[in-house]
Amino acid sequence: MSPPGAPYIQVRDALPLPEFIPALGTLFVDPDTLPAGPFLAYDHYGKLSATVYMTPLEDLSNGTAYDGLGIGSHTVSGVDVYFNAGHPGVDRAHAHVVLFHDEDAKSRLAE
Repeated sequence: MSPPGAPYIQVRDALPLPEFIPALGTLFVDPDTLPAGPFLAYDHYGKLSATVYMTPLEDLSNGTAYDGLGIGSHTVSGVDVYFNAGHPGVDRAHAHVVLFHDEDAKSRLAE
């Protein structure tokens, strides 16, 4: 349940982003793991719903590997990968890799 313990902080406290981002939820991150994350994504009820990674495409094409990334839960019911042109916090083009932690997580994060 939200909030996770230290060293995670709520993303909106560090970046000019809303508290809840549709399709991603309320995000928490350890600032030392930026830009890749993991970002822990919670629904409106405070339930951990997804783990999100934001990997800059330029870094990947230059050979950067993001190994040993943390995970919010070992239960994964689905994965989405999609392009993002950039936003506060990760302003370069990057891939969002979203691990959903239960069958209903994606729909709860979309609300």
